[in-house]
Amino acid sequence: MSITISSTFDAGNIELINASDPGNIELKIRKDTHSDFFQWFYFRLQGAQGIKCTLNLLNAGEAAYPDGWDNYKARMSYDRENWFLVPTSYDGGVLSMELTPEYDTVYFAYFAPFSYEQHLDLINNAQLSSKCVLECIGHTTQGRPIDFLKIGTQDENKKKLWVIARQHPGESMAEWFMQGFIARVLDEEDPTALRLLEKANLYLVPNMNVDGSILGNLRVNAKGVNLNREWANPTIENSPEVYFVKEKMKETGMHFVLDVHGDEGLPYNFISGIEGIPSFDEKLKQLTDSFMNNWKVFSPDMQDVYGYPKNEPGKANLQIGSKNLGEEFHCLSQTLEMPFKQNADLPDELLGWSPERSMKLGESLVPTLLSMVDDL
Repeated sequence: MSITISSTFDAGNIELINASDPGNIELKIRKDTHSDFFQWFYFRLQGAQGIKCTLNLLNAGEAAYPDGWDNYKARMSYDRENWFLVPTSYDGGVLSMELTPEYDTVYFAYFAPFSYEQHLDLINNAQLSSKCVLECIGHTTQGRPIDFLKIGTQDENKKKLWVIARQHPGESMAEWFMQGFIARVLDEEDPTALRLLEKANLYLVPNMNVDGSILGNLRVNAKGVNLNREWANPTIENSPEVYFVKEKMKETGMHFVLDVHGDEGLPYNFISGIEGIPSFDEKLKQLTDSFMNNWKVFSPDMQDVYGYPKNEPGKANLQIGSKNLGEEFHCLSQTLEMPFKQNADLPDELLGWSPERSMKLGESLVPTLLSMVDDL
């Protein structure tokens, strides 16, 4: 039986070069749509049960974030539900994965995928709650609905809390995070969630970049546009995902926003704040400090030792979502980054940073928000 490599499915991404030798299967990662970015991969290997295989991603060294391969391990699954680490090495140019498959078919991915079918399940299950309304607030460049969830009541006096995720489609841990967050917020038996919804309405976009997710892109939408550089002047033509979400934000107002991402290089969860926006003041500093300090209490997966350098005063890039929104709405606006690697503070040698841990971190946002909602 010959070895077959395929990626013609939701979020699939790989280019087969040569699979004649199981010990040296040669592959390349395909570039994002209309873009030079690439790093996300997701493909299926068949016909190698019991055969020792080495899969080599030949162009890994040319990827968008080559430092992301250092101390990285790819994910694999036999059923597309349970994902675990596969032995992986990087020589500065080629990323290699080695295993002897226990079954005929095995999947490999940069991180555990969150498919469009899972996305539809997430939003449609959420709308079954009497607290939740699902809306289409616009369409992507390929005509797919931009799905928006409002959780709460019509009381406009409540605080308005926004959470958006997956501007960069290859950062699938962001939607796993949203699944955990939404499940806890809608839990009728969770007193923390019930009390939060007494004080706030939640406005959620679980996947900002549906087209890019389906296309198997790392960073851009179907037009080749990096959504997280579009917030200063989004257009319906090139970045409708940002345009329509921002219009909705203007309609509802905002006291808080969290933009959920993944980081290729750092093996930690961390926050990137808005210290560099022109209107950053003492109140926003206090809120930023409280947000991080409280979240660390509710989840030991959060830390503030490692992260991005803080922008100097007035030097923030206002094209970036969290910076732009913090300035425009003068509110606490943060970017969450989760790892593609391990969380080095609490490593899991079997799973790495996983969907399960991402969901748990999402759940922990609920008490974090409750702890400071009155101060927003």
